[in-house]
Amino acid sequence: MSKVETSRVENQEKGYFGDFGGSFVPPQLKSVLERLDEEFQKYKDDPAFNQEYLYYMKEYVGRENPLTYADRLTNKLGGAKIYLKREDLNHTGAHKINNVIGQILLAKKMGAHRVIAETGAGQHGVATATACAMLGMECIIYMGAEDTRRQELNVFRMELLGAKVIPVKKGQGRLKDAVDEALNDLVENYETTFYLLGSAVGPHPFPTMVHHFQSIISKESKRQILEKEGRLPNMVVACVGGGSNAIGAFSEYIPEQDVRLVGVEPEEAATLTQGTPGVIHGFKCLCLQDEEGNPLPTHSISAGLDYPGIGPEHSHLKVTDRAEYYTVSKQEVLDAFQELARTEGIIPALESAHAVAYALKAAKEMNSDDIIIVNISGRGDKDVNEVKRLLSE
Repeated sequence: MSKVETSRVENQEKGYFGDFGGSFVPPQLKSVLERLDEEFQKYKDDPAFNQEYLYYMKEYVGRENPLTYADRLTNKLGGAKIYLKREDLNHTGAHKINNVIGQILLAKKMGAHRVIAETGAGQHGVATATACAMLGMECIIYMGAEDTRRQELNVFRMELLGAKVIPVKKGQGRLKDAVDEALNDLVENYETTFYLLGSAVGPHPFPTMVHHFQSIISKESKRQILEKEGRLPNMVVACVGGGSNAIGAFSEYIPEQDVRLVGVEPEEAATLTQGTPGVIHGFKCLCLQDEEGNPLPTHSISAGLDYPGIGPEHSHLKVTDRAEYYTVSKQEVLDAFQELARTEGIIPALESAHAVAYALKAAKEMNSDDIIIVNISGRGDKDVNEVKRLLSE
């Protein structure tokens, strides 16, 4: 095991990834999070729990999903072979359901009946509402008011599934503000409520839990690429907002030093490329902040990447140079959204289009025997109206 991987595992057990992570929460939440960590550690390697989890992954979510060779796109670019990990084919349309099923089963083991969650693009909210409907739990979703406008279809889907969607008008009315309100709810109702956090952020043990359940992405893709090509990829590319799909896509490749791990951010929320160490939402990470340590306003055409912080493990991968992080422009994202649709017949989520945009540039600079895996974290049904509006402007 490499030094980077050893450090990651050792510090993960303490709630830290190098210098990042931790649990900066009010005293009344300390015991709640400690109990959550104890239950997670108890069940994550429990054969019966994992059998139930994998049952739902196969019979409900529809895994494993394909690793699709993008033949026409590869030939058009004339460079590296491009493979697409198809999280867009999951039930509810994104990677979020992988983590939601794991956490909802844990909530059931812990006797919870009321579940709260935050959402930006709406996919985590839809996945949470879906799982709560399946298990008959009360579901409350906090969503920034601006995001409820941009993702009106997902709001209706959540309500159709029986969830109560609470628009958050404070601040910018975006993902950060939804997380604020969800944490406030947890502080007030911690004795009866399970907070089903959707990204690889937050106080310990949330980043570790989300990594664990999302690692199914790279466990599959690693096995699939070895079956298809007989070797590992040269590069794995994923979009990064809070970091859940990316950490899942990277997980099994972190100890493979010859595999480049590339996270892609919007220029307007370039947390990893411009951020500095700070504390947000109960954990330490790289974040966009002013001189007083207050989070700076962010904006992205993709609601799911509109966050001023980043998961602590991504922060660690950045400062140790194990992963690379780049930004793409709004126009590059819109071009990639259309390119994948027209060339491969796959409409990606705007979040995923960030990863596609980088891959389009990178592939041209690589050899024809090189391999890129792009994580298509979600499908673009939720975004077509917004893209139509943006293109008309």
